Amino acid sequence: MFNKQMYWLRSRFWFIPLMYGGFAVLLAIFSLWFESRVQNTALIHSLFLSDLDLSQTILSSISASLLTMTTITFSTILVVLTTYLSEFSPRALQNFIIDKHTQRVLGIFVGGFIYSILLLLFLRESTEKKEFVVPSFAVLLAIICLIVFVFFIHHVSSWIQVSNLIHTITLETVDKIEKDLQDRKDVNEDAPWEDWESEEISHMKPIQILGKKAGYIQHFDVDGLMKQATKDDCIVKVEKEIGEYVDEDTSLLSIWTMYPHNISNDYDKYISVGARKVAYDDIEFGLIKLVEIGLRALSSGINDPNTAINCIENLGKLLAKLGKKHLPRNFLNDEEKNLRVILQRPSFADYLYKSFYQIRQNGSDDISVLSSLISTLAFIAESNSELIKQDVWEFSQYIVEGIDREALLSLDRKHLNKQLTLLYKATGHKNKFEPI
Repeated sequence: MFNKQMYWLRSRFWFIPLMYGGFAVLLAIFSLWFESRVQNTALIHSLFLSDLDLSQTILSSISASLLTMTTITFSTILVVLTTYLSEFSPRALQNFIIDKHTQRVLGIFVGGFIYSILLLLFLRESTEKKEFVVPSFAVLLAIICLIVFVFFIHHVSSWIQVSNLIHTITLETVDKIEKDLQDRKDVNEDAPWEDWESEEISHMKPIQILGKKAGYIQHFDVDGLMKQATKDDCIVKVEKEIGEYVDEDTSLLSIWTMYPHNISNDYDKYISVGARKVAYDDIEFGLIKLVEIGLRALSSGINDPNTAINCIENLGKLLAKLGKKHLPRNFLNDEEKNLRVILQRPSFADYLYKSFYQIRQNGSDDISVLSSLISTLAFIAESNSELIKQDVWEFSQYIVEGIDREALLSLDRKHLNKQLTLLYKATGHKNKFEPI
């Protein structure tokens, strides 16, 4: 839950600029305190000293310039966001918004403006001091802001390129896979017979926990459900998935128990329901972003099959790595190996289908896209276990079913048959290959 709250906070565009603005206030206070402490200006080179009129002129010019740079930066950000919405994917907006470089650039400009305007407000001529050193600090900060502005222009020109965006999304998703999942070889899975309760409860009538308001499922507190189910000695099944819309009196949980009177009435506190979907940045969300970029590239308005192929290849990299990982189980047991919680979590076959079924539908008429899809499936299968090979084999039959054989020309058919031969070999079904 804490990670989700931190992700929500980091995804707010105002978060980093607000922090930099607060730091600028503290820096301005420190600068004014330092100015008051420097009584003997003879110790400072005259080059860094300014009289009151020059100081006010410098500070007013810097503050106006930084405000202009901030406005230009904000306008540039809006242009990038518009490009993302129209050509890439609405869900890819967050990659640019929560990018630390984007937020820090805007934060530095906001902080520089606040720093200069506060110095301009509180700088006063006194009988003891006729010259001031803090305008030199503001000039140094303005130079830093100018360097940062040049960096920001370069940063935007890189992010606006779809290839860099695809690469960034892929790297972020790889990091999530490595962080959230263990390798298959490092996990000792429970034997299937230890889930015998799931068969037994099918003959019992469950207690239904109904929704109290309409909205989208935003979060399940799985740890809380586990502890509560263990305490009540019951089995809890989550009937909905995150992102699903529920209405009032919709069944959210089913509870099986031999002691109904022991069941507490506050199981709904472990379920968060809100007015909108929460795009939590998990593994599936990274796959969805690549899929949507590929679909936009295949649309008639853009018609960029090379970008779609790039997305397919990166999806293949992610799925190949995902196949080597141990995916979370749907059945969760307590410390005594008693079944307590049943979830609806995606399997590898689900990830495979969600990654490619829309691309298959929209790109089936493009031989280059279809060829890339077949070769990517072969790449996924050849480096994974027999279970993953079987999932890829079943999905490959779905791909072959959708090929319009009558519309293929001779060279296209020859090329696809060559790719399919490699795919069937990678999945261990070479003897079942039939040319299209």
